[in-house]
Parts: sequence; structure tokens; C-alpha cells
Amino acid sequence: MEPIIIVLIILVVLVFIALIKTIQVIPQASAAIVERFGRYTRTLNAGLNIVVPFIDSIRNRIDLREQVVPFPPQPVITQDNLVVNIDTVIYYQVTDARAATYEVASYIQAIEQLTVTTLRNIIGGMDLERTLTSREEINAALRGVLDEATGKWGIRVNRVELKAIEPPTSIQDSMEKQMRADRDKRAAILQAEGVRQSEILRAEGEKQSAILRAEGEAKAAALRAEGEAQAIRTVFESIHAGDPDQKLLSYQYLQMLPKIAEGDANKLWIVPSEIGDALKGLGGALGNFGPLSGGGSSGGGGAAAVKSPSGVERREQPPID
Repeated sequence: MEPIIIVLIILVVLVFIALIKTIQVIPQASAAIVERFGRYTRTLNAGLNIVVPFIDSIRNRIDLREQVVPFPPQPVITQDNLVVNIDTVIYYQVTDARAATYEVASYIQAIEQLTVTTLRNIIGGMDLERTLTSREEINAALRGVLDEATGKWGIRVNRVELKAIEPPTSIQDSMEKQMRADRDKRAAILQAEGVRQSEILRAEGEKQSAILRAEGEAKAAALRAEGEAQAIRTVFESIHAGDPDQKLLSYQYLQMLPKIAEGDANKLWIVPSEIGDALKGLGGALGNFGPLSGGGSSGGGGAAAVKSPSGVERREQPPID
């Protein structure tokens, strides 16, 4: 009985192993290459798959998702004989698992070497300044060459990026000095432009202020002249409307004489000889005002001296012809 039990156990184990080898579960976004006696048979897609145990074997399992592979810095010589180190990143995806398995031994290494050689060809036709400012152009050229070369390998290059471009240290120092000088130049230009704009605005403000001030003074002078003219017209019209006679004028004349004599410094003051006529008219009206001393007359040619009520001597100035 024991040999039979051992045989049964061996058969159960073999059946279990056969079942395991028969049923193959492939994850999503993956593929598997099946070989029969070392020859390619078919490609297993995602899901549950049945293969012949001990006859079919899984050669390779390939991830069909997009992959990202960074490559180490590569020294590249530019057109102006400068060595720059360039880091690249490749985004690729396997589209044909069979071609990726049988058309190339190691597609990662093949892509890396192809990237290096293509990059050297592209950068060799550019100077340093163009290399630093033409990343998009370099990326597009790299992607075109890589996509064309890797198509027969069942690989599609989706994107190529230059992660870093490092020129020599001496060139970096020179570039920093140049950039610093450019920034200083731009700062000086902006400062000078600001000062110029400030002076222009200040001059414009002073000009507008002067114009407005002159216009205000002109309007004020015009208004003052108009007011004075209106006052003169009003006084003139009032005088003519009142129709004053010689007596009233003589009386107003006499009222102004004490004001003329006011002040300690007024020792001698001159009055015209026409005042005699005014005094005569006023004397005739009052009846008790005598003739002025000094014998001055309306037609006299000399000046008459008259004592003022405060004791100050006054003289009558002969009329000017």
C-alpha cells in the first residue's frame, strides 16, 4: 500500500504543477512571449491564458506602460569647440512585445547609445549660445531620430528632454559676469529713464501752474478794471444825477483843507489859486467870509500865502496855463 500512496502523491503533485503551468494570469498593461521548444509561438495578453505545460514556456514578460529612463551626463563638443555635459531623459513605450524581444538584445542600452550619438551630431552643429537657447529644437530633433530608429524594435519614443546643460566652469563665470553687467546696464538705463520722466513731468507741472497762474492774474486784473470802471461810471452817473452847484463844490473843497494840513511835518503846503473863486462863491453865499489875505485873485499870476487855522502858512499856486 505504501508504494501506491507514494505514486498517488507524486501524481497529485505533477497534476498541480501542470495546472500551474497551464494557467497563466497576465496583469493589465503587460504582455508575455510564449515559446514552444525554443520557437516563438504567440503573445499572451492581459487576463487568463492557457498554455501547454512542459511544452510551452514563458520567454519574457514585458511592461506595456510608458517608461521613463534617465541617462547619465554625456560630454558633447559644440561647434565652437566647447565641451558641455548634457543630461537626457527618455519617455518610451513598448508597442510590440515580440519585436522588443527578438529584434534587439537590450532595447534600453540601444536607446541610450542611439541618444548619445544623435545628441553629439546635433550639438556639433551648434555653438554654445544656440545650444543653451534651443532646447525645444534639440528635443524635437532627438525625438524624430529616435522614433524612426526604434520603430522596428517595437518601441515608440514619446518624448525626449534635456534635463541639464552644463558648460565649463570658466564659461559659467564669464556668463555670470556678462549677465551681471547686462543687469547693471539695464538698471542704469531704467534709472536714467525714470529721472528723465520725472524732470519732464515736473517741467510740465510747472508750465501748467505758470499758465494757470497767469490766466488767474489776467482774469483778476480784468475783473478789477471792470469793477473800477463800473465804480467810476456809478459815481459819474450819481454826480450828474445830483446836479451839484458851485456852492456845494466850494463847501466840499473847504472840508478837505484841514485834512491836507494834518500832520506835524506839514509846515508849508501849496494850494492852487482857483480855490479863491470857490471861497468867493462860498463867501457870497454865507455873507460873512472876508477876502483872503495876500490879495490873491482868480486871475493873479503869483502864489498867495494864507495862514491855516492851525497856524501853518499856505501858499496859493498860480494856475498853470
